[in-house]
Amino acid sequence: MPTMSTSEIFLIALTIILAVPYAFWRLLRTDTYAPLVVVQIVGGIILGPGVLGAAFPSYYSFVFNPQVIGALNGVAWWAVMMFVFAAGLELDLGDAWENRRETAITAGCALAVPLVLGAAAAALLLRQPGWIGPKGGYAQAVLGIGMACAVTALPILVLLMEKLGIFRTALGQRLLRYASLDDVLIWGVLALILVDWERVGRQGLFLVFFALAAWAVRRLVAAVEQNDRWYVSLVWLAACGFAADWSGLHFMVGAFLAGAVLDAKWYDRARLDGFREFLLLAVMPVFFLSTGLRTQWGVGGAAVFGAAALFLVASVAGKLIGVHLAGRLLGWAKGEAAVIGWMLQTKALIMIIFVNVLLDKQIITAETFTALLLMAVASTMLTVPNVRPRLARLGLAKLAAG
Repeated sequence: MPTMSTSEIFLIALTIILAVPYAFWRLLRTDTYAPLVVVQIVGGIILGPGVLGAAFPSYYSFVFNPQVIGALNGVAWWAVMMFVFAAGLELDLGDAWENRRETAITAGCALAVPLVLGAAAAALLLRQPGWIGPKGGYAQAVLGIGMACAVTALPILVLLMEKLGIFRTALGQRLLRYASLDDVLIWGVLALILVDWERVGRQGLFLVFFALAAWAVRRLVAAVEQNDRWYVSLVWLAACGFAADWSGLHFMVGAFLAGAVLDAKWYDRARLDGFREFLLLAVMPVFFLSTGLRTQWGVGGAAVFGAAALFLVASVAGKLIGVHLAGRLLGWAKGEAAVIGWMLQTKALIMIIFVNVLLDKQIITAETFTALLLMAVASTMLTVPNVRPRLARLGLAKLAAG
């Protein structure tokens, strides 16, 4: 039998990535508690080295060999950069500046409270051996786990807002403001966890040069024709992604900022919608599933599930308490804080990336990583069932008007 080429094996992997999660999602009708994106992430974990890869190593080494994984990762990186860029375009910077006090208070409370509760849960757990990595200190692991409990996954948040029909409402703008500020902060905290002062310096340089470059790109994009704006924007996106990743902020932060400094009114609305719908249909499934494929995890018994439950309580309760505190300080209408809190506790992708770094640096162990991974999936699955009835009770028009 002739040996298959890498391109043929890549297409086999792509068929699995597109078909298997969709079939489970459609046949089991999981949409009310597990949207397709969650099924895709879980599918990646199951199809990856930790589950089916461990049970059938020959299957995994054949289909998801290093060459195929490299190709999938390339597609996945560019897919999520374009998707997050499109989300950034929807952020109204003028509105964000006008509401900077509200944004700072809400984002601060939504980040600080789950961080503190998550760190407290970690401090309790880490008294036992087996949770701190060989190169990690107690303080590093506590802060890392605390931040993992505080993270909001911006790409997943955008997807769920679209699913619930609130992406382009005033509520959607508010959620984008809160989550994007927190997403920028988490990578700065990661630099502190790693005690990487060179990275902190690079982040400062990136922000200075980004501000200058954004001014020039805004003038250029506003001056050229509609078709040229897309070409210029994609070049700008790739450059920002590289610069942000070089600085240690992560390429997804750069992609969001690249879109956020441009005005959505410069782009044809129908074309922008079609662009985002194409990404969701054709390439974002590769990102969601390849994220799961990259996870390395080994279940260490009931203690891991107990730790996951502890982190889940700290994460969800912390986010809800923090947002309710912000709502009291800012005088929000009754019910708004619950909706915003449940939306912002969405985790998965960003948190998985964040804790993968902690695992790679051996600050946490595989058991800790597994517990955080289980928490992230459970957290994301809780969002839609809790938000949908609350939106129905409030009335979207009333809430969006805020």
